[in-house]
Amino acid sequence: MDFGKFWEKYGLYIALLFMLLMMFSYSIAWLRVGVGHGIDTVLAPLVEGFGIPFFILIVILSAATGLYSSVIQKYTIDYERMTEVQDRMKEFQKEYREAMLSQDEKRIKKLDVKKDRMMREQLELSQQQFKPMAYILVLTVPIFFWLLYRLSQIHNTITLPYYGTVSLTAPLLWVIPAWIIWYMICSITISQVIRKALNIGGI
Repeated sequence: MDFGKFWEKYGLYIALLFMLLMMFSYSIAWLRVGVGHGIDTVLAPLVEGFGIPFFILIVILSAATGLYSSVIQKYTIDYERMTEVQDRMKEFQKEYREAMLSQDEKRIKKLDVKKDRMMREQLELSQQQFKPMAYILVLTVPIFFWLLYRLSQIHNTITLPYYGTVSLTAPLLWVIPAWIIWYMICSITISQVIRKALNIGGI
């Protein structure tokens, strides 16, 4: 069996299934705690030995997340083709708008045929962008398991604009705890810098 063709045909479904399994694993306490405890043997010295504040540790881990996510996407997504398709789509939309305004029925029919092809290309690109998520989750979920494992044992605070000093485990946005909001802010910000350095586009 040609694995390349198999992945091209079924890769999106495999990635979706894997993502669902990884998300479901959050609800399995023994798995979550077991993975967290295992990773703790490696990362515990950062907290206990070097005494790094937990909110700084989250910055370091979010930077690592941004780095490996960007590298994975760089080598699994064809950004050159993506830019090419996006440029063609912009040109097509402009052409289609002009045909609609001029009410040129013959031109509109020709463009409708082209529209189907453009939409298929857009769908293929969306699928291509989605597949790397499976690889990223393999690395990210264990990090979250460790953070949950550690945060259940310690009480750390963080000072945020508008909110002041809050516990990292306190709900900050609806039921989302402060540490997840902080992780997301750091990860998104650092990722943009890394993506710019690697010369890759956004997803």
